[in-house]
Amino acid sequence: MSEPLGLRERKKLRTRRALVEAALRLFGEQGYQETTIAEITAAADVSARTFFSYFGSKEDVLFFDHQERTDEALKLLADRRPDEPIRDVLLRLVEHGLRASLLPADMASELSSVRYRLVSSVPALRARGLQLLFETERRLAAALHETYPGELDRTEAAAVIGALSGAANLAVQVSMDRGEPPERAWEAGRRAAEIAMGGLAVLGRGTV
Repeated sequence: MSEPLGLRERKKLRTRRALVEAALRLFGEQGYQETTIAEITAAADVSARTFFSYFGSKEDVLFFDHQERTDEALKLLADRRPDEPIRDVLLRLVEHGLRASLLPADMASELSSVRYRLVSSVPALRARGLQLLFETERRLAAALHETYPGELDRTEAAAVIGALSGAANLAVQVSMDRGEPPERAWEAGRRAAEIAMGGLAVLGRGTV
């Protein structure tokens, strides 16, 4: 069980959250390119120096939780039960990823939708998002192989992660493009992962 955060850590988390919320609200109201860092810091009631102690750029604000989400996904693989089937682990991995990106506990639903829309429509953000996604998929594929070395080789592990990630992400994109709320997009992503999982039975050995 983790120890409670101290006053300093709690204050830093509140400041970081205030910056993220202020930035997303401004991005949604007036556009990503049109919003300045000065406007974000004014809305969050902090200095520009404080902003840059948390983020290197406006772009970084949109991906503020990427590293944390990746670390949690890797831990999920590492902590699987010794006898847990690959299918169960993969579904939990997909559910975690969808929940973390679409339904983060520290972000309002409408802000999650704003972030999705921006990352999908602003070229620079879309490129950054794809780069981070690819890097995460590579790390997850390597971790999956290490978790089940006798059942999946490196190529198969990469195929599994790529297939599930692609299916879930595309289903989420279609759902969000239709204007559905994050909760519905989560359901669409999970259903897509289940469909993809059925196709992965081609690997044989009854592992997926």
